[in-house]
Amino acid sequence: MLNKTLTLAAAGLAAALVVAGCATAPSSAELDQQALAMLKASFRDQGIAKVDRLNQDLGQKACSSDKPPAEALAKQIEAESLASIKWPEGGRYLGDWREGEKLAQNGRGMTWTDASADPKANGANCYNCHEIDKKEISYGTIGPSLWNYGKLRGVKDVADPASAAIVQYTWGKLWNSKAYAACSNMPRFGHMKLLNEEQLRHVMALLLDPKSPVNQ
Repeated sequence: MLNKTLTLAAAGLAAALVVAGCATAPSSAELDQQALAMLKASFRDQGIAKVDRLNQDLGQKACSSDKPPAEALAKQIEAESLASIKWPEGGRYLGDWREGEKLAQNGRGMTWTDASADPKANGANCYNCHEIDKKEISYGTIGPSLWNYGKLRGVKDVADPASAAIVQYTWGKLWNSKAYAACSNMPRFGHMKLLNEEQLRHVMALLLDPKSPVNQ
């Protein structure tokens, strides 16, 4: 009888502890705040790399969740991103594909050892996520192949009004990729000042100029 009484008492105590634990467990929001505090405590400003890189905007927060954002929120992120796009001065979309190729194969920039945050020394790092040329033996597969990017989309002359839609889309995608997919993993080159306008024109030429090796 005593053993039965002790067993029941132990079970009751255990249940009480579980209930008490559940009642005092931190909320999801509190856990998020704790995690953020730990992150910020683990990093420091060094060179051009500042702790404010940990601060997330609306799109980053929504897409860091374990669940995709609701449709209304995704549309809001895309609309705000589309509105943020700065279109090229004078409507000049293309530069030199040769310079664009150099940028595409360059992964440097934005590290604490760089002397300046000015994007002029940065690369576009395209090869890290995309196939650019069929002759490449090493490239990333996170993004789709860019081989024949302009050719497959019928761009024979970027000045032709028939090409306007794809030219503008490509510029917008490079400037702020979240304009077309709220949780896009592609760097927001223009919006985040990773590349300047001249560099973006060169990358555009690599993708769209019929003379570019991409379109051969």
